[in-house]
Amino acid sequence: MSRRARLSIRARLTLLYTALFAVCGAVVVAVSYILVARLEPQGQSQLAPASFLARCRAEQLRPRPNDAILAKCTAYFQLQGAQRQRRETLSHLLAYSLITLGIVVALAAILSWFAAGRALRPVHTITAAARAASEHNLSPRVTLHGPRDELYDLAQTFDEMLDRLQASFEGQQRFIANASHELRTPLAVMRTSIDVVLDDPDSTPADLRDMAHDIRTAVDHADQLISALFLLARNERGLTNRDDVDVATVTEDVLDTADLADLRVHAALEPAAVSGDSVLIERLVSNLIDNAVRYNTDPGDIWINTGTTRSHSHLTVANTGPPISRTDVTHIFEPFHRLDNRTNHEGFGLGLTIVESIAAVHGATTTAQPREEGGLSVTVTFPHQHRQAAQPTSPEPARLPLTTGRPQGARLR
Repeated sequence: MSRRARLSIRARLTLLYTALFAVCGAVVVAVSYILVARLEPQGQSQLAPASFLARCRAEQLRPRPNDAILAKCTAYFQLQGAQRQRRETLSHLLAYSLITLGIVVALAAILSWFAAGRALRPVHTITAAARAASEHNLSPRVTLHGPRDELYDLAQTFDEMLDRLQASFEGQQRFIANASHELRTPLAVMRTSIDVVLDDPDSTPADLRDMAHDIRTAVDHADQLISALFLLARNERGLTNRDDVDVATVTEDVLDTADLADLRVHAALEPAAVSGDSVLIERLVSNLIDNAVRYNTDPGDIWINTGTTRSHSHLTVANTGPPISRTDVTHIFEPFHRLDNRTNHEGFGLGLTIVESIAAVHGATTTAQPREEGGLSVTVTFPHQHRQAAQPTSPEPARLPLTTGRPQGARLR
């Protein structure tokens, strides 16, 4: 059974406009006809008896007619003539009005067809752009010109959506390419280690142990990379668990277990309650501290600050290190991005990417600023989207700067 053909929206708009115009025209014709029909001629409108008509004829034939009777007869015949003229006028008015209405309705249908086509032209432009867009080509844009009406807003929204999709697809392609490149490194190490041992007929058990150690290191490297990629993919789905978390407490716990080498830690930790996933927030803090440790100088300093204001809670981690330009800072959160002076360090270039991803799923913003003396300062700001229930009901003593067994600097202000 074939599907019934459906009218286009242009045809339906034309029919709708024409029908509305026809109804309005019919109402005008009917009202005009009724108003004219109610204009009754003045005088007696009933038919006179035959005897009255005969008397009128007889009176007209008399040599000396009665003037009063002749006046009545004259008035009656004038009234009859006015009624005949009224009926003819109403008949002509109805006929001409219906003919005019039919012509005007036909003209309205033609004009409605062109008007609907002109009004729907932006929709066809948007449809053509949508058909031209694909996963591999998101460059087509509507770029609609004209009055700023609803269709203009729709076209602008469609172009903005294509911009976001194009940026997302390009970022995804770069991410996949970089991930593939990073995974090739441990695979190449394992293949090389195996080939060296297999190609040497005089391999000893010590050579096999060295090969196993190299493979184990490469496997650990690949496992850490896959875990980081999995965490990024998990964050794309949003939060699955939300608890009341104090970022200051989490930071203390991370500092207790972190390998800070000989760096001087300056920590000023005030309560910073947020609502979110405690595991992800711990990973965020850990990545920030690890980044500050990894890209520091020897000797160097790390400044950590947490706190709460009326509108948000914040965490700031700053460190000493090589100078960083503001241009490089704009790319620091991109996946697998390493600055030129950081390529000699271990890592995948995902640490700050994961930080920004975790912050995003918590509705937080991440900003990075280069320090004039060298190094980087990263701040994560958590808005108070939900009133935190974890605020202590009784006054909590102020937190003192953490003691790490290293020289302690002044607290951050």
